[in-house]
Amino acid sequence: MRRAVCPGSFDPITNGHLDIIGRASKLYDVVHVAVMINQSKKGLFTVDERIELIREVTADFGNVEVESFHGLLVDFCKQREIPAIVKGLRAVSDFDYELQMAQMNNGLSGVETLFVPTNPTYSFLSSSLVKEVATWGGDVSHLLPPTVHEALVKRLGEG
Repeated sequence: MRRAVCPGSFDPITNGHLDIIGRASKLYDVVHVAVMINQSKKGLFTVDERIELIREVTADFGNVEVESFHGLLVDFCKQREIPAIVKGLRAVSDFDYELQMAQMNNGLSGVETLFVPTNPTYSFLSSSLVKEVATWGGDVSHLLPPTVHEALVKRLGEG
């Protein structure tokens, strides 16, 4: 079985993330979405909420498994016998950082990283930017799956 992982914080998952996961799901038998836990960051959504949203919006792919992970991504890969990491690249600035990470991950464990160029429609998109714009009342509905947008609006209305 060909397996890969798409890691991230996904707070929240955007159409850009979904595009990369969907494209990976066509190339691999199983795509693991690893919701990385960063205890030094306070997320807008809890890890469990993110997992549930991701499961909901990736259900139609049929070969996506979603779970959280704390620690080194290469350890996640080793534990699950995943030989490849799939990462979307939005711009050259992403490449500089991601190349270093890919080389470190490969050196630590032999796990390969495949870079997928982001669809130009989403080249500017990040969860942080979506949250910032939405916080100030901007319309981000076209940047998120509908259920995620609904959850975001509800969460921001609670604050």
